Amino acid sequence: MAPEQVLDRVRKLGGKMVELTGGEPLLQKETVGLADSLLAEGYRVLIETSGERFVGDLAQPVVKIVDVKCPGSGESGKFHPANLDVLERKDQIKFVVLDEHDYFYARDFVDTHRLADVVDEIIFSPVFGQLPPLHLAKWILRDNLQVRVGLQIHKFIWDPETRGV
Repeated sequence: MAPEQVLDRVRKLGGKMVELTGGEPLLQKETVGLADSLLAEGYRVLIETSGERFVGDLAQPVVKIVDVKCPGSGESGKFHPANLDVLERKDQIKFVVLDEHDYFYARDFVDTHRLADVVDEIIFSPVFGQLPPLHLAKWILRDNLQVRVGLQIHKFIWDPETRGV
């Protein structure tokens, strides 16, 4: 879909908040310009990114939700460390946790990089269908982490395989 088509669709849907996500939105060269156009029309814009692409080219008002890949994803070496230098309080950092090994990785990353001093929202999300949210919550409580559990709520509302919701 071309950026103008996206803008037309967003206008028709109503609302004033748009989140660009799905795979890696920053792989699309039009994403930065689309975000700028949405901001110019008064939308609150969030971009959820895998963390492998630099987010510093996005306009300051864009809320950046940056994923730090844990080892269980097989993608943990792809994080772009310069992203930590451009994040602000309004932005968010997310970890998708497969098991306790991933949990320890995420916990240590939060501590090592002093993420609580960088952003207000640090999210630990269990891999749907593989890590019971209760297990993750118990680990967080055990270690007294100042993070929140994030669930992929669309997978509870719709069939987990449904796309585009």
